[in-house]
Amino acid sequence: MAPTRREERALQRRGFLRVAGLDEVGRGPLAGPLVAAAVILPSDLRASWLSKVRDSKELSEKGRERLFGPIVQAAVATGIGVVQPQEIDALGISAANRLAMLRAKDSLAVAPDYLLIDAVHLEEAGIPFKAIIHGDALCLSIAAASIVAKVTRDRTMRVLDSLYPGYGFAQHKGYPTPSHMEALRKLGPSPIHRRSFRPVAELLGETRG
Repeated sequence: MAPTRREERALQRRGFLRVAGLDEVGRGPLAGPLVAAAVILPSDLRASWLSKVRDSKELSEKGRERLFGPIVQAAVATGIGVVQPQEIDALGISAANRLAMLRAKDSLAVAPDYLLIDAVHLEEAGIPFKAIIHGDALCLSIAAASIVAKVTRDRTMRVLDSLYPGYGFAQHKGYPTPSHMEALRKLGPSPIHRRSFRPVAELLGETRG
């Protein structure tokens, strides 16, 4: 089932005209940043590509790349929030997730008056919000944000692959695949690995021991 604008339209009828969808990507990887995106779509947007927008996990890499440009070009505003591995280690993943979303919201060039968020309660935002379970599959603006966040993070990981070769970041994007685990055991953690995540922490413990 395709995501809809039901939530956005209901809010606009109540007077909330700048509704931002928020989503994040990168909670599970052992390396690389956590990235959140905020997207405000025009209420009158009509485009053929809208019917192709889905939760980013349902799309291929090429499919996400094809939609990224149209979403960013059509949006009233888009914002990106990045939390680096060292911050994730210091804060913990849940707090880092909220921080990434706050940074995405705060980086919007147009201030939103309501947030639709994929499953996260974000009282720190200081404006009304609704946390929607499976929001990236149900709500169009959250689905659009999931695509923007995923493409942004994947591009970042390809750059990091060139800075830290040998780990295969361009392929697995930091997730704990067998090839990543093998490289991690062979090369040890890179500067972008999350030291607090168990496989990395255990390896560091063995190395220090």
